[in-house]
Amino acid sequence: MLLLCPLMMQAQTTVKPVSGDGITTLLQRYRLNTPANVREFKRINKGKFTADGGLILGRSYKLPQTGSSNREEDEEQESRKTRKSERMSNREPLFGKRYEKINRVSDELEGACFYLVSGHGGPDPGAIGYIGKHELHEDEYAYDIILRLARNLRQRGAKVHIIIQDAKDGIRNDHYLNNSERETCMGSRIPLNQVARLQQRCDKINQLYRKDRSSYKRAVFVHVDSRGRSNQVDVFFYHALGSKTGKRLAENIRKTFEQKYDKHQPNRGFSGTVSARELYVLRKATPASVFLELGNIQNKKDQQRLIIPSNRQALADWICKGIVRDYKNR
Repeated sequence: MLLLCPLMMQAQTTVKPVSGDGITTLLQRYRLNTPANVREFKRINKGKFTADGGLILGRSYKLPQTGSSNREEDEEQESRKTRKSERMSNREPLFGKRYEKINRVSDELEGACFYLVSGHGGPDPGAIGYIGKHELHEDEYAYDIILRLARNLRQRGAKVHIIIQDAKDGIRNDHYLNNSERETCMGSRIPLNQVARLQQRCDKINQLYRKDRSSYKRAVFVHVDSRGRSNQVDVFFYHALGSKTGKRLAENIRKTFEQKYDKHQPNRGFSGTVSARELYVLRKATPASVFLELGNIQNKKDQQRLIIPSNRQALADWICKGIVRDYKNR
């Protein structure tokens, strides 16, 4: 790779990307990350990208030339016009005031699109566990994990649709999450009838799926399993019957969890499994999907996985790492 000082670069040159590079991060390295330069980069390197518009390791790419002062002025003018919209695209009010600003950490999910669904919501709290006088509602904890996962994915360049939403909650760092029925399906009231409720979220996913242009589109459903109080439950990963891409996604997330358990809890072991299930949302949602059961909300040990904020963040982090693994190995 030819390395040049960005400020001294006058003639067009070529560079090779390193692992994790997207167009934005590559151009940032040479202080060329303006909208006009991104378009010029795509133009002069036409035919050298992956199907998703990503960079190919080992391939040489031409950098845009630092043109005339008029061109620089044009770029600055365009940059000013788009600055406000870019700031807005880097914020998500659903995350809450503390977390709404999204700082890009990489482009490793650039070109990917996700539909994230927390279980239950609205009039249906899902499974309920108890710690003393506190009720643990499945929908609240699943929603908090989904928000954390959504933020992780956005930070890595992905497009993310949060299907079940609460305009007030945001990401919460409390042990005991307040319960409410404010959740909507992207603004629409959630029905009480179970089939209608599930069909509503599948309809929304499928509607968005038809509009999104990404070649990598995945849905992630997060629930908290409720079984007998004495039965401790690990994380379980489900995919639609016959879905090879859904199974691969589930397996990649499971592998990540297993590695994390081996590192952080070597004596505990990990018994989470991947299997096909005839779940309504897995049958009705168009994109390849994974359905996650994140423990047993009625088991004391698994409750710690849910009520401690750092544990909820760890769950989101591990799911994200599994998704990144799947995207890179697609």
